[in-house]
Amino acid sequence: MAFAVPVWLAVQEELLAQNEAECGASSCFDTFDDEALFQLFHLSRPCILFIADAVRIRMKDAAPKKSQLLVDEMVMVALNYYAHGVSTTAVLQKAGLRQTDCPTTVVGTISGVIAGMSDVFISFPLTLDARTNVALKIEKFCEIPNVLGVLAPAHFKIRASPYEKDAFRSFINALGYTSVVSQIICDCDGNILSVEKCCVGGTFEQEMWDSSFKGREMQEDLLSPFWLIGGKGYYLSKHILTPVSLPANNNEIRFNEAHAKILDVMQTTLDSMKRRFKCLMQLGFAQEGSLNKQSNIIKACSVLHNIAKKFSVPPPPDAGKAEPLYPGKQQSGPVEIKQEALKARQEVIDSKFSAVSSSQDPPGSNVTEEDA
Repeated sequence: MAFAVPVWLAVQEELLAQNEAECGASSCFDTFDDEALFQLFHLSRPCILFIADAVRIRMKDAAPKKSQLLVDEMVMVALNYYAHGVSTTAVLQKAGLRQTDCPTTVVGTISGVIAGMSDVFISFPLTLDARTNVALKIEKFCEIPNVLGVLAPAHFKIRASPYEKDAFRSFINALGYTSVVSQIICDCDGNILSVEKCCVGGTFEQEMWDSSFKGREMQEDLLSPFWLIGGKGYYLSKHILTPVSLPANNNEIRFNEAHAKILDVMQTTLDSMKRRFKCLMQLGFAQEGSLNKQSNIIKACSVLHNIAKKFSVPPPPDAGKAEPLYPGKQQSGPVEIKQEALKARQEVIDSKFSAVSSSQDPPGSNVTEEDA
């Protein structure tokens, strides 16, 4: 679950009270049947109404710029944009807008509000009991113990000006296209537990992790050690569990297969998000040093992803081949890995992936990335 049951119930209670106060009020979504709602927004009616109510509560005490639209109409325009990457004529007409009325302003306002809801709907397990429960579920899924989630860079295509050569190069990622990247953590059910650090596409994921709030938080954690599963773009460390680069025996091969199984959950999660929210396939034009718009949309879609999962709303059917998980941008040259990290990973391999634990040789003394 992406957020605790008490938090969910508290939000639901507040929304029910809001609904009672506004019972009888019509909604701009009422004129669409359920099939049309899903086609336009890739969400179900109960899910949409929950989102609209949650946004209304958030905006009630705020003082946004005056708009000719009601909150429900603003939410309708934004959800339609998230689903298709453009605003469809039917939704704009329903809101009394034209393409020339610049619906991007509405989308920007609602994106900021929904992104601000991440404090409720995106929740990393913080207590020891919560972490233990999450780790036990992941261990049942892939047999790797003490894992809290999957850590990965999520790349989203953008346009950047080729005339600003230095800035343009900074957006080019390891796959050769221009993008922005956010650091995302998910659990084995595909719920998003953390999203932060919207950066230019050329940023190293290890660099993002080292400077991220979640990275610093885990490094300073005094609780028993837990792992996050990371791909080859990360360094093996106290809290990041990477695959064995050159597996030398069946035990290490089995470990790598289990590691790939849980890492694949992130690819499935990102694929589901991009199918539901096609705006993530192309986030428009971006400038280095000004990524707030892209950051808010990514975080807003992450919030909506978790809410959609809570309402058991499936994403639209897959229209093509899933985009592979970003392979990682490798730092050049060998990287020294601490002996304690190698030893801890080896203990996992020996205890969980060895038919006879005592037959596994101890890790070597050469602590470089190539041998890790």
